[in-house]
Amino acid sequence: MQEETGEKKTSPIREIIDPFIHIARAPRALWGINATYLIEGMCYFGIIALLAIYFNKTVGLNDVQAGWIVGAFTGGITLAMFFFGELADRWGVRVTLALSLVLMFFGRILLSGGELLGGTGMWSPVFIASVGGLFLVVLGYGMYQPAAYTGVRQFTTKKTAAMGYAALYALMNLGGFLPGILSPPIRGAFGITGIYWVYTALTAVSVILIFGILSKKTVERALRAARKENTGSEEEVVREKKPFHLGTWIREHPLRDVKFTFFIFILIPVQTLFAHQWLTLPQYVDRAFPGFVSDNMEFFVNLNPLLIFVLTPLAAAITSKVDVYKMMIIGTFVMAVPTFFLAIGPNVFLLFAYIVLMSVGEAMWQPRFLQLAAELAPEGKTGQYMGIAQFPWFLTKVVTSLYSGYMLSNYVPESGPQNTEMLWLIYGGIAMITPIVLFAARGWMAGKLKTTAVGEN
Repeated sequence: MQEETGEKKTSPIREIIDPFIHIARAPRALWGINATYLIEGMCYFGIIALLAIYFNKTVGLNDVQAGWIVGAFTGGITLAMFFFGELADRWGVRVTLALSLVLMFFGRILLSGGELLGGTGMWSPVFIASVGGLFLVVLGYGMYQPAAYTGVRQFTTKKTAAMGYAALYALMNLGGFLPGILSPPIRGAFGITGIYWVYTALTAVSVILIFGILSKKTVERALRAARKENTGSEEEVVREKKPFHLGTWIREHPLRDVKFTFFIFILIPVQTLFAHQWLTLPQYVDRAFPGFVSDNMEFFVNLNPLLIFVLTPLAAAITSKVDVYKMMIIGTFVMAVPTFFLAIGPNVFLLFAYIVLMSVGEAMWQPRFLQLAAELAPEGKTGQYMGIAQFPWFLTKVVTSLYSGYMLSNYVPESGPQNTEMLWLIYGGIAMITPIVLFAARGWMAGKLKTTAVGEN
């Protein structure tokens, strides 16, 4: 005889629809974060897509030097999160977001206006201004993303948590797709610095939104509502704020947690596929698909962010009650396997299938990973855990950039015989390490990561 649980069964369709309804009713403070995250996605991806060309044509660096700058910039952002991720816990989400966006605004002013100083080459005035601007953006972004995810944790409830994290990730990717539409006509008319000034203006809009939407009253109202939904009381649990002490910081550091450390570092193999989105895929499409596909390379390269925008909320809604660790295994597997499609040889249909299925896998696991990092954090340490969780991504960017150029020159040279099949066979084998090891370690990890997408503890 079945036990009666007293729980009302809901239809599968209702379970998919409900998370969207809950997030639509989310507090104004959360949508303030979402709006700036969309804009920042446009600015970040729009700038980075043209950054190497900017340092080639405007600053006068060669390909190797420009590559160093782009690598230092992207890696520096992730490294900055490692050190500055905890600032949102200390200063509060509102103050940290405002400071981070102000830093990025002034950094982009220097980047956009650097050519007005004149000169070319390493250590020229334009070089110093541009690198100085990127440095300010690195500092700002190191605070920005952990603060945004800290805000999601604070402003959502058990019902809205999964969709809150998914919406943030999806909006960033929508922002990453929009420069493909916005940039070409403006760049054609005013050059790279012209579109950079547009992104600078958009950053100013984000600053205004943070100060306008995330007022103290709005934030307090959102916090009270979330506390009432989660604990039944609007009263804040006051915890004593301890002064910073290096010894305590080391003893309580997240990397001392062996299972947490294992979990974030084992994701590096599959994360290399993210890095190949800009390190390998553009050149591969351009060199291995002459004609229509090569002429429209930007469409294929920028298709992933659009798919992520559509797929991430759906994946979160459909899998909202599936154990997070299980979803990490399935999602990383789905993301890694289609890499072997490209190992069959250059074929436009296989290329399209790779991009679509890889995006499905990414939508299944990446937002859940960010959610998991936030939810594993002890109270008051969400920003720190989010920053630490990004450190392997820094290593991925650095390590992948060390061999991607060599692999391209040997297997997909601009002229001469190509062996693209071997290139993607190797990359597929690297990516598959993650789901295989996650699956093998599921028994050891049992109990550590028992949390579901709806935020149940």
